[in-house]
Amino acid sequence: MKIGLFCNYENPYQDAHRAIFEQVALVKHAEYLGFNEAWVSEHHFNELNISSSMLVLLAHLAGVTSTIRLGTGAVLLAFHNPIRVAEDIATLDNLCSGRLIFGIAKGGPFPQQNKHFATATSESRPKMLEAMAMIQQLLYERDVTFNGQYYQCAKLTIYPKPLQPKIPVFVATGDDDGVAFAAKHFFGLMGGPPFSLNRLKNTVAKYRALNSSGAENLMLARFFFAAKTYDEAVNEAMPFIRKYSLKMKANSAQLMQGSLNQKVKSFDRDNICFDEDYLIENSIIGDVATCRDKIKKFQDELNIGTLTLKPSSFDLQKNLESLTRYNQEVQNYV
Repeated sequence: MKIGLFCNYENPYQDAHRAIFEQVALVKHAEYLGFNEAWVSEHHFNELNISSSMLVLLAHLAGVTSTIRLGTGAVLLAFHNPIRVAEDIATLDNLCSGRLIFGIAKGGPFPQQNKHFATATSESRPKMLEAMAMIQQLLYERDVTFNGQYYQCAKLTIYPKPLQPKIPVFVATGDDDGVAFAAKHFFGLMGGPPFSLNRLKNTVAKYRALNSSGAENLMLARFFFAAKTYDEAVNEAMPFIRKYSLKMKANSAQLMQGSLNQKVKSFDRDNICFDEDYLIENSIIGDVATCRDKIKKFQDELNIGTLTLKPSSFDLQKNLESLTRYNQEVQNYV
């Protein structure tokens, strides 16, 4: 199992410059500790998460790191022109000397994003899948002609081409169409911090029923904080957990209210939930023994390819210490 760092570029102090370079410090520390990957999320119109220009942030990380692989976690494809994404991804792969991992998602539950990027919630997933099909051709082929419902091109070749023969692709999805698309193309799967174990197991089972040879490529992201005692860890992580819970519950309520006539999955403990106690239980937060046990459970149940840790303190130094504790006291036991 590989280990990764999940980067949300939190801005709890309303100081964007500080937030950006504190995140850079965490990535450089993770690389020093031997972490395999660092994944950057894409968020918009959110004062707490300032990673709206994800690919720009990754380009900067490419210049200040040398060994850690860099992942998009994830590009919200429905909100972007796929031709431009293909150009940016290929360029970024060259900038980081072939260390890029390409994660994609439809985005949600963030109603403001769909509104301001002029994309109906019902169209987010089909646009994501069609855009990825087009991007895959543009990255590796020449004179591409593509005629989709949303995107088209004729005899188009992009430059540069990626440095890697095939950039690894991961899809954040639990939907049948999304899982089938990932399985067909041998893409990996991504599971976010609030995704329940039951949801993840069902998603992996769907994938394995279609493609038994690629399902070990699961990237699982989890909130993380390791401390000397369980109570110390929970107390340190709780301000982040509480702020995240409140924000996501508000977004979910807005989404459900605006989708009364659509088939929208409920937010519950068997699917996705944002209650504080649920988030703590489904995170890797606690003393060393608790963190070890939780990681082993995820390993046993899901056969994880990469476990990606999201440090859950608002204090940089404590997050650095927590990652070091993982490296010294947890990693060798899981």
